[in-house]
Amino acid sequence: MKDPVTRQIAFINAAHVLTHYSLLILATAVLAMVPPAGDAFGLGLEYGPILALGTGMFVLYGLGSLPMGWLADRVGRRALMVAFFLGTGAFMAAAGLVTSPWALGVVLALMGGFAAIYHPIGTAMLVEAAGDRVGRAVGVNGVFGNLGVALAPVVTAFVAAQAGWRWAFLLPGLACIGVGLLYWREPPIDLARARPTARPFPAIPPAVVRRAVLVLLAIAATSGLVFNAYTLLLPKLMEERLANSPGLLPVVGMLAFLVTLCGGLTQFTVGRLIDRNTLRAVFMPLALTLVPGLLALSFLEGWLVLPVAGAVAAAVFGQVTVNETMTARYVAPALRAKLYSVRFTIGFLGAAAASPLIGFLHEATGNLAAAMLVLGGFSAVILACAFAFPDRKEELHPELWEKAALPRPSAAAAE
Repeated sequence: MKDPVTRQIAFINAAHVLTHYSLLILATAVLAMVPPAGDAFGLGLEYGPILALGTGMFVLYGLGSLPMGWLADRVGRRALMVAFFLGTGAFMAAAGLVTSPWALGVVLALMGGFAAIYHPIGTAMLVEAAGDRVGRAVGVNGVFGNLGVALAPVVTAFVAAQAGWRWAFLLPGLACIGVGLLYWREPPIDLARARPTARPFPAIPPAVVRRAVLVLLAIAATSGLVFNAYTLLLPKLMEERLANSPGLLPVVGMLAFLVTLCGGLTQFTVGRLIDRNTLRAVFMPLALTLVPGLLALSFLEGWLVLPVAGAVAAAVFGQVTVNETMTARYVAPALRAKLYSVRFTIGFLGAAAASPLIGFLHEATGNLAAAMLVLGGFSAVILACAFAFPDRKEELHPELWEKAALPRPSAAAAE
């Protein structure tokens, strides 16, 4: 790839893979860490308590996003992305070396703090590099993110079954450091000037921007929880409903991979649709799929779970592409990194509640039915937000915003 912009996009997409992969290793590795499949620390800990060790990871992943826009103004986006690769990789690998559950929780939390760099910084860089084709670029980037989500259970399950759960952290951690060293060698580039054909950002009426931002932040709080909870519980759902033998761990990983693949394919399609349709027109069908799909998964058994889980994954992951494009369409470039920081912080704080919530509900009920019902309730809030989001034709024809921003003449003036 001779084009430096293309290389930057490739590294941003690779960072998206590694971000979601790193956050979901524990969700599958835990199945090899608990009796009867194993006993990670000799303490006989069950699924819920070990999964809850990931809480600090998601808390720092959320809180760490907040200062990134401020830090980017001072140390630069490139320096932060180098720190993302090296820091995330180092602590991912360190998770495979710990000897106590508390140490695992601390190391995962530090990994989450470095992983927090990606979304506010990487997404802002991607949008600048995309020029006028933001929807397509965000959709493709979403596919890479979901590739990380999809690969995490299947690769983790395979490595844990063949070499033990520690190698499931060590190998991807070393790979992340390797990609970071390659990125470090890349010369700096000003992405804002690299696409001279991009149209200037239009003057959108402040009232419309305020409405879009408020709805976007409300979506972030709820969709962050739903997205993270669903990706975390997928391996357990497949084990509980389809393959409940410890010897079938690789099968569980493959089933979770197939379900998540539906989400990745949807993000690519949604990215193409966004460039030709208003955001609400694309968002609404996805939001309408979530509530009945999650409610159905609270009671379905057997192979019917697979297509329904795939449809829910398509809706969960597809809406992420819509949400990230919302900021690109309604917020000026100078403010995007800061708003991405706020938005991802709110979303990831909601996501941080997913791990203890699933652990608590599973511990209390012995299955995932209650967790699915709770996620269905949060999805109803997402649906309400979809109805509230602006549906403006100016999104597709930005030159029309100038007319929309002009004050309308009063009746007296017209006379």
